[in-house]
Amino acid sequence: MKRSEINAIIAHATEVFARHGWALPPNPRWDITDFGFGDFDRYGLVLINLTEQPEYCEKLMLNGHNQHVFAHTHRRKKEDIICRFGTLAVQVWDNPQQKVGSRFRLQRNGVPTETASGDVVFLRSGERVTLTPGIYHAFWAVGDYCVIGEVSTVNDDEHDNVFVDAGVGRFPKIDEDAPALARLVSEGA
Repeated sequence: MKRSEINAIIAHATEVFARHGWALPPNPRWDITDFGFGDFDRYGLVLINLTEQPEYCEKLMLNGHNQHVFAHTHRRKKEDIICRFGTLAVQVWDNPQQKVGSRFRLQRNGVPTETASGDVVFLRSGERVTLTPGIYHAFWAVGDYCVIGEVSTVNDDEHDNVFVDAGVGRFPKIDEDAPALARLVSEGA
């Protein structure tokens, strides 16, 4: 990704978060990714690490129209994905290599529900889904964009993400074509 593109994404995300009443902390820890594919508009996500403690983490995310986050799970992290504005589609699998349709338990809004592998769960503003290690998930905004919250156990984006497609990268390569508006989490900011 070009640094100028990252700067523009940060400026746009800041405006969207402010529009929805999200005051960002001083010196927010930005995490912008195109998953190594160089096509942020199709495969991308804006994340801000609001807090990173040894026991828990909180993030704020922005996902644009038709912007997909690749299917993945976490080795250790348990997380609640919370739709803060808009509608978020979350596709879930208990094992993406198994035949679609196997049944498993998934918590939606704190209530355990039986779900079929491959189902798409639609979260509207205020709704959440709890994802435990081994539950694979991909997500995308339905509509123009979606503001998403995440509350989780300890966060380790460098080692804890397991993507179904081994070619997916978690952090972008950056072409320094402009001064940085902010350093990204992947840059040790």
